[in-house]
Amino acid sequence: MVKSSIYSSLFLLVASSFGVDGFSGASHSGISPKTCLTGTKTPAACTNLFPSRSKISLSAASAVASTSSGGDDSTGLTPAELKQKSEIENIRKEGGFTAFKTKYGALNLYAIFYGIIAIGLGFVWYAALTLTHLLYFITGGRIDKHRKIPVLISHVWGLCLTKLTGQYPKIEGRENLNKLFKQHRGAMIVANHVSWMDIPWVALSIGWRNYKMVAKKELLKVPILGKAISLGGNIIVDRTNRRSQLLTLKSGIQALKDGLYLVTFPEGTRSKNGRVSEFKNGAFKMAHKNKSPVVPISIVGGIDVNPPNWMFPLRPGIGVAKVVVHEPVESDGISEEELGATVRKAIIGGLPEKQRPLSE
Repeated sequence: MVKSSIYSSLFLLVASSFGVDGFSGASHSGISPKTCLTGTKTPAACTNLFPSRSKISLSAASAVASTSSGGDDSTGLTPAELKQKSEIENIRKEGGFTAFKTKYGALNLYAIFYGIIAIGLGFVWYAALTLTHLLYFITGGRIDKHRKIPVLISHVWGLCLTKLTGQYPKIEGRENLNKLFKQHRGAMIVANHVSWMDIPWVALSIGWRNYKMVAKKELLKVPILGKAISLGGNIIVDRTNRRSQLLTLKSGIQALKDGLYLVTFPEGTRSKNGRVSEFKNGAFKMAHKNKSPVVPISIVGGIDVNPPNWMFPLRPGIGVAKVVVHEPVESDGISEEELGATVRKAIIGGLPEKQRPLSE
């Protein structure tokens, strides 16, 4: 009797697992598993109650075919739609419930506010650069040979933007740069690179000085910024052209001899995960050839303020962003490789654990 009860229970459990054709309570024909078990229906009537093995196999095959063709039984979404849904969830996790995705990058209410201020000030920036360009044209470039005016104009734009949007970072170790400035020596300034905010943050740490960026050619395509880079006498490098790289090296060495300050990001591009990646040796070669000091700068929190998949910063930098200026590393008396290694160690040492490379 006990065994019969157990078998009956198992029978009902298996029967219910077939859904509408295995029936969890009643069939389309009004026959339930219970009526078969109690013997109130004939065996013939109960024969068609459950699908045959062949029907089960066909049903399973259909399910596999549906899954392999891109469907999803639980959500009804294709893999592409699932990926998009996941991206939106991640964006909202980063930037709050107002965050949304665009083809140019993610935005939220703060990012829109920042963009409006940046673009609004950008028109003034562009107008001032255009007037400066006209001045250089009229005077034949005899005025402001080191192109300090465009750098100061860009500095005003960056200062106003960071103050109005809460993006002015905490700056530590600025006295290390001030000591160098008093010596009137050219120097190479290098920093880790994680966001678009790195450029104005490094510029704010330098202050009202005539510095030049060693910038990749692609930045010339960025509206307004491209004009500021070309007009300001910055050094442009085409990373796909060997001749351009040699000219960049030559121009950088000459700028250091002239007592200018060069700024570059030796990683060559922004880190996608916030961690420091490998350094290219161009900046260290320039400094070593001219026996100029290198100033390491650690940029903290850039990945939290402006992740790579965002068009503009998703939050203010106050309380999050920090620029740490380390003591200059003299290039005289050590090899180029030792110079690069020492600078890299200093930069990594000023970063939190989540921004440090996993292998070092």
